Amino acid sequence: MQSFIKDFSTLIGQAVTIQGWAYNVRSSGSIAFLQMRDGSGFTQAVVVKSNVDEVSWAVASSATIESSMIVTGMVTKHPKQEGVYELQATQVELIQRAEEYPIGKKEHGPDFLFDNRDLYLRSKTPWAVLRIRDRVYFSIEQFFHEQGFIRFDTPIIQPTSCEDTTQLFTVNYYDTPGYLSQSGQLYGEAGIMSFGKVYDFGPVFRAEKSKTRHHLSELWMMDAEMAFFDQAMNMDLQEKMIKRIVKDLLGQCVEELKILERDTTILQRLVHEPFVRLTHAEAKKILKEENLITKETFDDTYWQDDMSTEEEIALGNKFQLPVFVQDYPAEIKSFYMKRFTDKDGVVRARCADLIAPEEGREIIGGSQREEDYELLKKEIIDRHYPLQQYEWYLNTRKYGSVMHSGFGLGLERTVRWLCGVHHVRETIPFPRLLNRMEP
Repeated sequence: MQSFIKDFSTLIGQAVTIQGWAYNVRSSGSIAFLQMRDGSGFTQAVVVKSNVDEVSWAVASSATIESSMIVTGMVTKHPKQEGVYELQATQVELIQRAEEYPIGKKEHGPDFLFDNRDLYLRSKTPWAVLRIRDRVYFSIEQFFHEQGFIRFDTPIIQPTSCEDTTQLFTVNYYDTPGYLSQSGQLYGEAGIMSFGKVYDFGPVFRAEKSKTRHHLSELWMMDAEMAFFDQAMNMDLQEKMIKRIVKDLLGQCVEELKILERDTTILQRLVHEPFVRLTHAEAKKILKEENLITKETFDDTYWQDDMSTEEEIALGNKFQLPVFVQDYPAEIKSFYMKRFTDKDGVVRARCADLIAPEEGREIIGGSQREEDYELLKKEIIDRHYPLQQYEWYLNTRKYGSVMHSGFGLGLERTVRWLCGVHHVRETIPFPRLLNRMEP
């Protein structure tokens, strides 16, 4: 009966059989060490020549990296490392002897590793990152169902955009121009009029010609929409969700975080402490007065601009907690956001970006949506968007419109922050970038 390496702590002293791959091998005289993985974890199989038959010894002593095999033996504690377990082999069966493996122990450049991504996925770092990705995905799904949401899958091929069509991939849809989805938000807003609270989770596409470590051309986005929610309730829900994700991660991904050598001090802290909440104006003032950014002049443009990469990182470094930046100037935000005029006469959007610490930058963008039909229609017209293509969306404001809010979380950006890896391309199995569509 097959056993799994992840369960070795409960199998000490028992004879087990594992099926997996030798990610490293070494032998010396009458003993061989097979570093084995089976998808669930990693272990060392110790093969002593006198304890196995001739066939088993021949397999173990001549094994190549990434050969697949079946190993039977007894689970024991590692003699020197606490919480580490070994397999004292009694039989080794070869499934397939691997050819010379192109990814060796020497250092390889990132381009080489991503050119060979199909093989590099077998290494410990991507194994840990992508298992954390899976944990984050699962935690979000659990959280929303516990909060009374239903999953509401939105179309990937869409007739228009909720943002800027210059960043969309155009497709030929039966001789009619269409776009690959940038977000499912507008459709989610239609869904809440039936179900109250909905979310979708799937691939979206950005044709932005950027080569920074923060961008992908194909990514996964979670969009949530909630009827009868104002912006304060929206942020409360986001904070609760992030705390849940991190708590699950700390409890369920101990080995993965260890492999990544992730310092979890801030992650542990944010589970128990409230997130920071600043207005856009307050954040800009702090950045200026405390000299947290490099800038020669602070003219009107500075106070009306979006948050730059440097500014987001500076806020995260200052507070060492996630930071909600609220109430951006309306003119730099999307057409569907509810507006208000502040005490200084600036028209602002009831919105917030959630900035992650540790250079995580923005991981969530959300807002209260404009529920008034005439105001929303006017904004579409003022921005010279094709009104006819938004008629269906405006219908949600014609028939029983209610206050509602929503937000979108970028999965890869979130995973990058939680794992502490440098580039967002490390957080998806096969990244699609401006200059990469293979393998």
